[in-house]
Amino acid sequence: MKKTYLQLLANQNFSIIPCREDKRPLGAWKQYQEKARTEIEVDALNSPLFGIITGFDFLEVVDIDLKVLSTAKEQKNWWDEYLSFLQDNILDFDEKFVIKKTLNNGYHIIYKSKRVQGNTKIASLKGHKEAILESRGFGGMVIIYEKTFGKLNYQDVQFISDEDRDILWSISETYNYIEEQKVIVPKKEKKEYTLIEGNITPWDDFNNKNNVLDIVADEFTLVRNLNDKYIIKRIGATSTHSGYIYKDKDLMYLFSTGSKYEHEKQYSAFSAYVRKHFNDDFSEATKQIYKDGYGSRVVRKEQEPEIKEVLNIEDLKFPIEIFPEPIQAYLLEAKETLNHSIDYMACSLLWVISVSIGNSMKIEIVPGWTENSTIWMSIVGKPGWGKTPSIKRIISPLEKLNSREVKKYHDEMEKFNFYDKLSAKDKKDYPETFKPTKKQFIANDITVEALVDIHGERDIGVGVMKDEQAGWFKDMNKYREGSDKEFWLSCWSGSPVIITRISRVGSYIETPCIPVLGGIQPGVLNEFNNSENKENGFMDRMLLCYPDLKSEYLSRKRMDYDSIQWYSDRIVSFFDFIQHKIVKRDIDGSIDPFISKMSNEAFEVYDKRHREITDIENDEQENQYLKSMLPKQKAYIARFSLLIHVFDDYFKQDGKALEISKESVLKAIRLSDYFIETAKKIKITSSEVNEVRRILDKNKNKTKKELTKAVWDSDKNFNRTDLAEIIDASTRTVRRYVTEFEENSK
Repeated sequence: MKKTYLQLLANQNFSIIPCREDKRPLGAWKQYQEKARTEIEVDALNSPLFGIITGFDFLEVVDIDLKVLSTAKEQKNWWDEYLSFLQDNILDFDEKFVIKKTLNNGYHIIYKSKRVQGNTKIASLKGHKEAILESRGFGGMVIIYEKTFGKLNYQDVQFISDEDRDILWSISETYNYIEEQKVIVPKKEKKEYTLIEGNITPWDDFNNKNNVLDIVADEFTLVRNLNDKYIIKRIGATSTHSGYIYKDKDLMYLFSTGSKYEHEKQYSAFSAYVRKHFNDDFSEATKQIYKDGYGSRVVRKEQEPEIKEVLNIEDLKFPIEIFPEPIQAYLLEAKETLNHSIDYMACSLLWVISVSIGNSMKIEIVPGWTENSTIWMSIVGKPGWGKTPSIKRIISPLEKLNSREVKKYHDEMEKFNFYDKLSAKDKKDYPETFKPTKKQFIANDITVEALVDIHGERDIGVGVMKDEQAGWFKDMNKYREGSDKEFWLSCWSGSPVIITRISRVGSYIETPCIPVLGGIQPGVLNEFNNSENKENGFMDRMLLCYPDLKSEYLSRKRMDYDSIQWYSDRIVSFFDFIQHKIVKRDIDGSIDPFISKMSNEAFEVYDKRHREITDIENDEQENQYLKSMLPKQKAYIARFSLLIHVFDDYFKQDGKALEISKESVLKAIRLSDYFIETAKKIKITSSEVNEVRRILDKNKNKTKKELTKAVWDSDKNFNRTDLAEIIDASTRTVRRYVTEFEENSK
C-alpha cells in the first residue's frame, strides 16, 4: 500500500493503524479509536500491513468470511446470491457501498452510518461455528486491501440512510441458521364488534381477522422470523427466500417471480384473497366476504355504565424487573439489610441513568418527534420513612465523582488566579496556566443563573438534587411571577432557554438537559399540587414515588462490602462510558446526539399504548386530573424506553443501544403505569385530606374527640393516620375514639 494513498485516507479522516502480517494491530491502538493520526504521522509508519479503525467517524464494515465454505464454487454461488439480494433490494446499491476483496476470497462492505454499533456476529451457516457475516464497528478494525470489487474505493465511502442500513442488516440476518427453529405466525384474534352502520368495511374486517400467510400458505412457507418481518420461500423454489411478510402491517412483498402473485407489489390478506380466488375482481370478492359475515351491521350501541375508578394494587408495586438482573439483586440486598425502600432506590436510579446519558442520546418516536433523557422525580414520604438514606445509597457514586470535579475545579482556579495576577515578567518563570472549565454535573442549592452558567460549560447536562424539594418548588417564582417556572418548563421539553436579569447580561442554553430528583412530604406536595400548577402542566411533568412504608427494626443481616463496591464501580463505569465513548460532537464542537429508534415491533407496542392514552384523553367521563397528566406519559414512555434500553444494553454489551427493543418499550409502559397509579393515589389521598380539613374548619374550637366524630359522621372509612397527624393526636387515640363511636351506634 503506497504511503501517498494512506496519507490521502488520513486527510479524509480515516484512522490508520499499522498491522502485523497476521493482521493484528502493531502496538497500542486504543487512543486512535478516538483521534486519528495525521498525514505526517501516517508517513512515519512502517509495517507489512495497514488497517482502518471502525467506529471512528461513523465507519462501519460488514465482513464476509467465505473461507467457512469448503469449495470455490460454494463460495462464488453464496456471494453471487448475497450480492444479488442486496442489489435487488437497495436502490443504487453499487453507488452507495464500497466493496473490497480480501486476501482470503472474502469481502468488506464499507459505509458510514449514524447507527454504527459495536462488533457484532450477524450470521453463521448450518454446521459452521465461524460466522460468515460479522460487523466491525466501535472497538474494531479492518485491514486495508488494494483490490476493489466495483468502481468505488475507500475515499468514496459515504453515509447511507437508516433505511438502507436496515435492509443490509435484515438481509444479512436471514442467513443466520437457527437450529430447529419453528416459526409460527400468531393467529389474529377473532374480534366480536359492537358496530354501527359504516363503522368498518368488509375488507378491513377481513384483514383484522386473517393473516396474509393464511391465504398464501398453499404456495409459501416461513423460513425465518426477524424482529420486523417474516422471510418466506415459495414451495419448491431453489432460492433460499422469495420475499417478506412485514409484521407491522401484515403485508406480503415478493421479490421473485414464479407464483400467482405479482412480485414487487404489496399484498394484504384481502388483496391476496382477491388475487387467489377472484382474479383481482375486488367487487365480487367484497360481495362474498360480506355474505360471510365480514363488515359492519346495524347494531344499537349501548351506553356503557360509568365505572368508579379504583387503584390497581399491582401497578402500585415498582416494576423492579425493568433493570438488569445484577441491579435487581443489589436493590433487594439493600432492602433486606438496610431497610431501604425499593421504590425510593429504583426511582433514584432512573435519575442516575438520566444524568449519565444527558444530551448524548435521544429517542425518535416518528420523524420530527424526538425526546430527550430528562426526568423529574419527587420522592414522597413522611418524616422517618427513610427517603434520604434510600436516595443516597443509589446516587452516592455520582455524588463522589461530582465532588472530585468541583474540588479539582477550585484547585485549578486557584492556580489560575495566582498566575493571572503575576506580571508579564514573572509569568515567564511559571508554566502557562489556562482558566479551567467547570465539569460539575450535579447541583443542589443553586440559583437558576448559576445553574445556567454550569450547564453552559457542561453541555452534556446537569442533574439537580434537592434533599428537600419544597425549596425547589418555592424558588419557581423567586424573582417575578412565572419567570423561573417558564424556564423549567422549557428545560423539561429540551427547548432553548434564555435567562436575562437586570443584574446580568444574559445566558443561553441551546439544548437544556436538567434531570431533577428530591424528597418531599405529602402535605407539602399537596400545597403545590394546585390548580395553577395543573393548568400550566408543571405538576403533570413530575413523576411521583409514594410507597406505603412504616418504620422498621434494624436488620440483623449485613450488606456485603463487595456488593457496595460492585455497585459503585458499575455506576461510575456506566457514567464514564457515556461521557467518553458515546458523546459525539460536530465540527463546531456542539454535541451531536445519537438517535435511538424503536424497532418495528417496539413501535407497534408504543403506538398501541399511545392510542389507549389518546382514547382516555378524549373520554368525557374520565377524571380531569388524570386526563391532564396522561399526555406527558406519551413522552415519558419514550424517555423510559431510552433509559431502560441503554442501561440494559450496557450490561449486555451487545451494541444495540440505537435500536430500542419491544421488551424495553413494554418495560417502559409498565413503569409509566406505576407512576400513573401513584399519581392517582396521591390525588385520592390529597382529596380525602382536603375533605377532612374542610370538616375540621367547620368545627373549630372543638375537642379532638369531637373533631374525630365530625369526620367519622361524614366518612366511616376515613384515614385514621392522616386525621391523627392533622389534629396532633396519636393514631391509637383516633382508633379508640372510632371504636367507641361504633359501639354507641349499635
